[in-house]
Amino acid sequence: MKPYLLKHTAAFALLAACGCAAHAADWSDTSVSYRYGTKYAEPFNNQDITKSIINLSSVSGYKYGTNFFSADMLFSSKEDPSSAGASSGAHEAYILYRHTLDLGKISGSSMAFGPVRGVGITGGFDFNTKTDAGYNSKKRMLVLGPTLMFDVPGFFNVSLVALFESNAPYNTFSNTATPRYRYKTHGALMGSWGIPLSSSVPLTFEGFFNYIGSKGKNEFGGDTAVETNIDMQVMYDMSAAMGAAKNTLKVGVEYQYWKNKFGNSDHNNPGATAKTPMVRVEYHF
Repeated sequence: MKPYLLKHTAAFALLAACGCAAHAADWSDTSVSYRYGTKYAEPFNNQDITKSIINLSSVSGYKYGTNFFSADMLFSSKEDPSSAGASSGAHEAYILYRHTLDLGKISGSSMAFGPVRGVGITGGFDFNTKTDAGYNSKKRMLVLGPTLMFDVPGFFNVSLVALFESNAPYNTFSNTATPRYRYKTHGALMGSWGIPLSSSVPLTFEGFFNYIGSKGKNEFGGDTAVETNIDMQVMYDMSAAMGAAKNTLKVGVEYQYWKNKFGNSDHNNPGATAKTPMVRVEYHF
């Protein structure tokens, strides 16, 4: 079996086990959210782009670990034109799944040390499709690596993972289809957190970061760059004012810094780095 197929088979086996485990959830939280900003950016596009994003997320825990699922539907303004014509904006779907097995819970012995409360293995996948006029992304990516779970109020997890990524874009300007192209297997440092800011005010600091290594040559023969994506928000729980249960309705502000977006260098390419403030509303059920 080819090395990349062996790696993918191992990752899929882990995901299959994760799927079975998800049925035995001890707790879960599902939410629908909306965020809006006017300063989004896309590589090789020097215009500010307005986007509305609707998200469905679900996180759950069971005896041996946790599951996280997220699905974004992104609607761009005409500055990010769709393949249907320059008068309409592109649409995108981005789906992400992660599962973390807690090795301490599996072994029955504590793996805590220093500021770390537990050690795990995280596996998952990313999937996207976009209807923009230039690239028409069809990303597929598998993720696998160890995770440290830090002992903080709320949670703070950091993973060092290998990424197995491919894409098969279609350029509507030249009507050129690119066969599915596998990038070089590359590493990433990824983290996520949700930490209360006060015991008296219902504010939380939430977000994620990805520091992604170069994935070698892209499908057109160009070099890719190291990528940094930091997305963070401060959320206020308005549930009590609405007469609802705690953490039912949250509102807040969000900020994303994304350098060398999708591995595209921002050298002479200002759209490859985004600095995007947003507003965000979440409903949990």
